[in-house]
Amino acid sequence: FSSHKLASGFHKEFQHFGRASPNVSSFPLHTQPHTSERVTMSAKPTSKQFGKSTREVPAPADKAKKWYNADDESDPKKVRKAIRPWAPRKSLQPGTVLIVLAGRFRGKRVILVKALDQGVLLVTGPFKINGVPLRRVNSRYVIATSYKVDVSGLDAKKVEEVSQPKYFTAEKAKEKAGEEAFFKQGEKPEKKKINSSRAADQKAIDKPLIANIKKVDMLASYLASSFSLRKGDKPHEMVW
Repeated sequence: FSSHKLASGFHKEFQHFGRASPNVSSFPLHTQPHTSERVTMSAKPTSKQFGKSTREVPAPADKAKKWYNADDESDPKKVRKAIRPWAPRKSLQPGTVLIVLAGRFRGKRVILVKALDQGVLLVTGPFKINGVPLRRVNSRYVIATSYKVDVSGLDAKKVEEVSQPKYFTAEKAKEKAGEEAFFKQGEKPEKKKINSSRAADQKAIDKPLIANIKKVDMLASYLASSFSLRKGDKPHEMVW
């Protein structure tokens, strides 16, 4: 083929692709409706007669705007976040043996006494078995096992008293830091004395639990042992 025929062929092809499709709107760009514009279809179009023919005229709500802003106006997003009350996992039931994963007593096995508000759990060792006192633990940092200890003998009033937030607030230091405190920095600090009422509360909570633990063989030694992973252990395949 000659170059003249080849050029004329390309020209015809471009003319064919340049034709407007019957489905494409022939309105100018500034009169086309915006894609993000919400069109209300409540009003029905009316039919008007022009000479011998009739034509349907769209309702004013369906007509496209003549002018649009240079910048697109985005609709404000609805806030879907809400403060919802915390609900404990199904496995976190009173009496469940938990494995603590973080904190001072990480690796210890404890007994769940009560699920408090805001994802906090009240647990105990018992203290006589593994040295874990009554304390609050974040529910995200515990593994709930399938074993449960009978907690029916616990005093409900004592548990309610111990689970109050004021019970765990630290006492403020009475002595202010001065010259004497500055010169005592090298000395060993005095050992903190345990309140007698706290020791009594600990015994009141642990007494019925220890009685139920002694009824099961090897349960006391199980709670006294610490949890750890060895080489080759796969936590995701373990049955708790």
